[in-house]
Amino acid sequence: MEDSRGAEVGRNMDANERQVYECKQISETNVIDSEWMLLRDTVSGDAPTEWTKVRCGWTADALLIQFLCEDEHIVSDYSERDEPLYNQDVVEVFIDEDGRGTHYIELEVSPRNVVFDARITNDGSGSVGIDTDWDIEGLHTEVSEVQAGQWRYDIRIPASTFKQPLEAGLRWRVNFYRIDERRGGIREYQAWQPTGLVNFHQPQRFGTLVLI
Repeated sequence: MEDSRGAEVGRNMDANERQVYECKQISETNVIDSEWMLLRDTVSGDAPTEWTKVRCGWTADALLIQFLCEDEHIVSDYSERDEPLYNQDVVEVFIDEDGRGTHYIELEVSPRNVVFDARITNDGSGSVGIDTDWDIEGLHTEVSEVQAGQWRYDIRIPASTFKQPLEAGLRWRVNFYRIDERRGGIREYQAWQPTGLVNFHQPQRFGTLVLI
């Protein structure tokens, strides 16, 4: 379906069904020519109040991720790396290279282009270890208002971040999220793969990203 938000991936899929996103190899110009994933309310799977879409591409040197968000009310006060950005407006990426749900990368970017990056240890009991001493070397992020009320987040994660070279056929378990605080302090939690509750650390709900 095409509308002002672009092509929706998996729009009619059940919130509990894992989706697969085909991440295309792109040129070094960093232009991502891929389908958009549309985020949904992470609890209900319904359309959120303010839409969010995400797309990815890759080169041998980097994984590129682009968020486009409708946001008429920005809440973003943090200014230092690894501050708790998740308490305000933020977009998030979780990448589980091994696919076991026990160790994965969490990356967040705020509207002020402040970064939170950490290695996560998740034992499945509700206890989550967060190693913020780890930083993604060579990470590049940029946030811009592309038109009134629409914000684009461009993220470039160097290939050296990952355990294996970036090449066609590589498969990871991933999820994409957004926390959006609206006027009146109402917070909305969005996900590509809804988790069924206000908790993004649900690796059993992650979808699959395949490099093609």
